[in-house]
Amino acid sequence: MGLWTRVQEWRGRSRVAKVDSYMRWTLYVLPVFLPASGTAGVFMNSGLTRPWILALGGIYTLQGVLGISVFRRSIDHYLWKKPAPWWLLAGQVLLFVMALACMVISFSVYGGEHSSTIGLFLWNGSLSAFGPFTLLVRKASRFVTASVAVALLLGLGVLALGAGWQAAAAITGTVLGVTLCCLYVVRLSGWMLHVMWELETAREAQARLAVAEERLRFGRDLHDVLGRNLAVIALKSELACQLARRGSDAALAQMTEVQRIAQESQREVREVVRGYREADLHTELVGARGVLSAADIDCRIDDTAGKSLPPPVQSVLAWVVREGTTNVLRHTDARRCAVRLRVVADAEAVLIMENDGVREPDGDPGSGNGSGLAGLRERLTVLGGTLTYEHKANATFRLTARVPLTEAGDAEEAAVPDRTPAGKPGKAPGGAPAGNPGRVQEEVQVNGGTA
Repeated sequence: MGLWTRVQEWRGRSRVAKVDSYMRWTLYVLPVFLPASGTAGVFMNSGLTRPWILALGGIYTLQGVLGISVFRRSIDHYLWKKPAPWWLLAGQVLLFVMALACMVISFSVYGGEHSSTIGLFLWNGSLSAFGPFTLLVRKASRFVTASVAVALLLGLGVLALGAGWQAAAAITGTVLGVTLCCLYVVRLSGWMLHVMWELETAREAQARLAVAEERLRFGRDLHDVLGRNLAVIALKSELACQLARRGSDAALAQMTEVQRIAQESQREVREVVRGYREADLHTELVGARGVLSAADIDCRIDDTAGKSLPPPVQSVLAWVVREGTTNVLRHTDARRCAVRLRVVADAEAVLIMENDGVREPDGDPGSGNGSGLAGLRERLTVLGGTLTYEHKANATFRLTARVPLTEAGDAEEAAVPDRTPAGKPGKAPGGAPAGNPGRVQEEVQVNGGTA
């Protein structure tokens, strides 16, 4: 995988994934870079005359390199409950103890020379040893107890080696301070990642629940519309069959009633579907502002001309707002979004959505699986409209929808339904009477086979 491919992959990640990677690699790199640079500085200044300090720096550098795997598995354990790397952590602790022995020897041999560098070594070694441990314990209080115990044991060990009380107190205080600092840095970083991933998961779950709720509502509406009518059709059909067997003329009246109920059910289903397909522009704009504001995106909306537009234009522009808002949330790291609606020369409605924070363009956003821009084009084409988009400077994306008002007005007039009451004589679009089976065939053909 090339460098440019990795850069594109990074740009395509969500903000939570980017923060996760940043925090992880910060914890990976620091325990390696700082001891390595400190060891190189000691070697350049003193050469091989300070072998114990060089050994100390080498052990801490090795500890940092091995600590990358320990940190990665510890973070995964804290976030996703994966197996804890206890054996790897035990190896880190063993290296830390070996480094402490080298540190005590270096102080006894060289005195306070390179003390600042040794303090830097101690900080990084503690981060590699105690940092993962803060993520593996369930409660932070247990880590604090363990830190105090280790600090006291190290202080007693320094006393047992013949050092004075001042050295023992310095070691105890330093280790205790460093371990508590590790608790603050590493545990807090893990907690922040845990909260962010929980919010990301909750947002995805909320979207799935919204879809499920809409499906339930649609199913409930269809049940309310068709349930009673289908039961009546079944009963009347059974009654017509029995009357036909007896040779009664009432069977024809029952089948005529069945036909009327079926046509009424068809009309009601069309109204339900039309209600779901049509969208309200004002409602979508208010919803877009609320959703984007909740995502910490500054949303500015100018829709002064929206109320004067024909209903078909408002409906199709509402779909543009809905799809555009979805794309802003799913495919960008936007900080601002502006929606402007204008009527040009009383002949054309123009809706412009513009947002920043666009990630690396990945082909044509209007094509491919999962893109809704192609569907928006189809909706706009019905009214003679167009949909264009462009990537501008400063990672800005602009979506522009244009709809001519003249063709939309003609479409609105053509969409006026037949107000002839069901069950009364009337003419079908092809001139057939309302009770003629030819009308049923024409309606099936006109509606694409939907009965």
